Amino acid sequence: MSQRNIDFKKIHLSCNFNIINEMSTVLKTFVAYLRRPALYPELGRKIIKNTISRRSPFKGKEKTNSWAASIAVSQKIAVSWLFSMDTDQFRNTYADILEKAIAKEAQCPITMGGPGALELIYYACEYTKAQNVLETGVAYGWSSLAILLSLQKRDGTLYSSDMPYLAQDGDEYVGYVVPENLKKYWKLFRFADRESLPKIFKQVSSFDVFHYDSDKSYHGRMWAYHQIYKRLKPGAVFISDDIGDNSAYQDFCAKKNINTTVVEYSGKYIGVFIKQ
Repeated sequence: MSQRNIDFKKIHLSCNFNIINEMSTVLKTFVAYLRRPALYPELGRKIIKNTISRRSPFKGKEKTNSWAASIAVSQKIAVSWLFSMDTDQFRNTYADILEKAIAKEAQCPITMGGPGALELIYYACEYTKAQNVLETGVAYGWSSLAILLSLQKRDGTLYSSDMPYLAQDGDEYVGYVVPENLKKYWKLFRFADRESLPKIFKQVSSFDVFHYDSDKSYHGRMWAYHQIYKRLKPGAVFISDDIGDNSAYQDFCAKKNINTTVVEYSGKYIGVFIKQ
């Protein structure tokens, strides 16, 4: 048998393995949804999105990445401009806590999103002297940790929305890096945003800081942005991760006539503004 035929068979077997693995993940996720009636609304939306809807989750991606690149600044500069604060103290003040969180993430048996612009999130809470903070998307809990380190000083509350990690059996690991002593300031809602947010809004009507890091589709972002923006206090800080995925953030800011700052962090773009 020729080397060419051997290589072709290897490629064929690799492709078949990947297809089987992907199908197994899809089936496992579907079964996990079926076992959780509270998640049926999100399951229905996903079925419609993947079989009927023709909406592109990447609408305007090229436009927004060009725009973001033209105005992006570092996290340090953004914190100085917006909040008149210096980011240098954060890592020194919380060195032990951050070191323990890094070690705990390394021990986690499943993979989720890593730390983002923690200083930006922390100093947004410090700037507003936040009492009530809302975030969508938790994963390991890095952004939650940054928020809670600030909120503990004022006995504030973080309200978080995050879907279970169904395909990975990762329910127990959401918020994994958050220390036990900070969890008394935290209320975690384990549904899709369209179910979590109405539940949260019944408990609190306005927020000092908002951090978005959940549904990355154009229409998912637009829905959440509008729901939350009207519940932010004047002077509140709005932060959205990964705005380069599509043009939702840029279009939202243009529609609301918002003068936004864009932060470049780890090769991605974050949008942030103070509500006037």
